[in-house]
Parts: sequence; C-alpha cells; structure tokens
Amino acid sequence: MPSQAMNILMLSDVYFPRINGVSTSIASFRDALERLGHSVTLVCPGYPVGQVDEPNVLRISSRGVPGSPEDRMMHYREVMKLTPSLAAEQFDLVHIHTPFVAHYAGVALARRLSIPALATYHTLFEEYLPLYVRGVPSRWLRFLARRLSVWQCRRLAALVAPSHAMHDTLLGYGVKTPMAVIPTGLALEHFRHPVEDDDFRDRYHLPKNARLLLFVGRLAFEKNIAFLIDLLPRVLAEHPNTRLIITGEGPARAALARRARQIGMEYAVHFLGYLDRNGPLQAAYRAADAFIFASRTETQGLVLLEAMALGTPVVSTAMMGTRDVLVDGSGCLIADEDLDDFAAKVNRLLGDDALRGELAQGAMAHAAGWHEDAKATELAGLYARIAGNGNARAVPLTTLAASSTQLTVSSATESLTSEANEKEQTPVM
Repeated sequence: MPSQAMNILMLSDVYFPRINGVSTSIASFRDALERLGHSVTLVCPGYPVGQVDEPNVLRISSRGVPGSPEDRMMHYREVMKLTPSLAAEQFDLVHIHTPFVAHYAGVALARRLSIPALATYHTLFEEYLPLYVRGVPSRWLRFLARRLSVWQCRRLAALVAPSHAMHDTLLGYGVKTPMAVIPTGLALEHFRHPVEDDDFRDRYHLPKNARLLLFVGRLAFEKNIAFLIDLLPRVLAEHPNTRLIITGEGPARAALARRARQIGMEYAVHFLGYLDRNGPLQAAYRAADAFIFASRTETQGLVLLEAMALGTPVVSTAMMGTRDVLVDGSGCLIADEDLDDFAAKVNRLLGDDALRGELAQGAMAHAAGWHEDAKATELAGLYARIAGNGNARAVPLTTLAASSTQLTVSSATESLTSEANEKEQTPVM
C-alpha cells in the first residue's frame, strides 16, 4: 500500500473494445495503480458492440466518427452532467489521455472540482493529420496540430510523455508545461503462458516449415506497413517459404491487400484481423520467427516489448519513441528504413539459428525491465507532486526528464490557478 492512496479520475476518447495503444496504456496503468492501492475511475465512450462492463468505468453516450468507424465521440454535455456525482468521490486529480472531448471535459471538470489536471501525450498528431485530411497542404496541417497542442498543454498542470522523443518534440513545439517521461509498462505475467506454435499454424493453415514474420498493430497508413510488404520479394529470394502475418484492423487494410497483389506477394501475406489478447495473440508472437516493425510515428511501441517478452526477436527501424525501447543486439536488430538494409537484417536473422536464439534470450531479459508496476510507481510519484500529497517527498526526482522544468507543488498550483481564470468553453464537436 502507498503511504497515501490517491483517488484518480481518468478521461479518454477511446477505450476497449477499441483496440489501440491508448486503450492498452490506460488498462495497464489502471491495473497497476490499483495494485499499488490507488483508486482509478475512467470516463470513456460507450460502444454499440463488444463492450464489457467493468467496475469504475463510466461509459458515456456517444456517436460515430466520420471516416473512422472504429471510433466513437462522447457527448460533452453528458460528461459534464457527471459533475455532482464525481464531486462526491473527492478525486485528487484528473488524468486526460486524448485531446478531443476528453480534453475539454477533463479540463472543465478539474476546474469545477478544484483539482489539478494532467495529460499523457500519446499520439504524434502532426504526422497523422496529413494522412487523413485531404485537400489541405500538409505544412498547414502540421502547423495547426502543433499550435493546438501548445494551446491545450498550456491548460494543464503537467504532461506525461511516453518517450524522450515525444518529450523533445513537445519542447520543440514550444510547450512550457512541466513534463515527465513515463512509458507504459508491460504486464509480463500475461506473456508467460505456454502456447503450442503448431496450434497457431494449423489454425491459420500455415505451412509447418514456413518462416513467419509478424506485425501486430492497427492497420493505419502511418504505421508504414506497406514498407514491410515491399521488402518481401527480397526476403523470399533467400527464404522462399517466408510468410508475413499481419494482425489488426484499420483504414489501411484494403490498400495493403491491394499493394500485396500489385507486387505479386498476395500468397505470402496473411491478414488475420484482431486477435484476442488472452491466448491467440500470444500464440502469434510465439509462432513468429521475427517481429518486424517500421512505424515512423510511434510514441513508444508497446508491441515491440510484447514481442520481446515472449522471446520473439525484433527487426525494426528506431524512430520516435521506439528509440527508447530498442537497443541493437538486445533482443533486436535495428534497421534503416531502406528495403535493402531491412531485408538484409531479416535474412540474416532467418538464416542464423544461433543468432535467433541469442536474440530471443536477450529479448526476454530486455522486456523484463519494463514491468508495468515500476512504471505505475513512477506515475504515482508524479501524481503525488501535482496533487500536493504528503508522500510527494518520497518520490525520486529522476522520473522527470532531465531537460524538463522540475515539477513542484507551487508550479502545479500556479497552473491550476491560471486555468481557473479562463472561461470554460464547450468544444465544437
């Protein structure tokens, strides 16, 4: 038990059954914080299908999001109607996870409840917008995303960056809000259950002698999955029985299937959709000879840690947040975003059983250092600082990024006081 347990209110525009890194991060921190003795209540959208009722998860009526059928948009006024019941819970702070309705409602609730608000900057939106908003010059979209981020961050007592790359990016925007670098941890015990690889191959009619390359994640354009398909001819030239397994769903699926057909690789690419995290997904990781990844926009890259926790060697580029996760030779080979270089490293791994075994052992050792309990302890320390709890002095300052402003109770109070002077605004959604 912590020396002083806290009561935390989280808000997010996404949560399970919507599968993505934000949902995974929220679930990881909620579970770990509660094991540490804290209380966490989450406000998030209701979904028409697949929703599971959970204690302390408040589902808000929502509507669809044009162009993104997986997502839902909460009704702002429905969130604000919770104010009296939330006030009775005596929360210590508000933790916001997304910059849409959740941000505006979270800031307004923090003001009404007279508690500080902080946010995690999960997503590099300046890279996403040009891929989804057509007809507007990308430089304008990037500028707007940066300015909106600065404006939103100014309204907060503190920020959590999931990687040093994201921390440095926000500093480059001109964000002055105190920041802490706290990546999402991994529930390692969920990745220790033995699974037979042959069961996975039989289930999806894969040749028993096939070399399996695996990608796990949302099928989105910014994930750079087309690059992984394009390198297949170079891999098959040396390892003709190789297959690329792509799990997940998303807006890029049709384009990716089309790309595989265009280069004659349709037979070597298998789209499996979302896999249940309680068994089937672990089986995919364990069956794979290598996990391959080339996303340009990851703020952390949790799937890399999941693969390594199960002893699956990784071949990946190291861009943005993945630079914090990956150490060349410690469970992975880092490649350039170049088809020849990336394919050469994949071929080297597939052709060298000793190297693959060495990297598999190193991968598990590397992932062991990312347990979610340790990361939740860091986050609880940050909470203690901005909430002004009596146990704040016991939290080491090393959790803060070296170049960030040191968080103090006075800085949090100053930010909250400034926020209280701003006029409450209802977002245009």
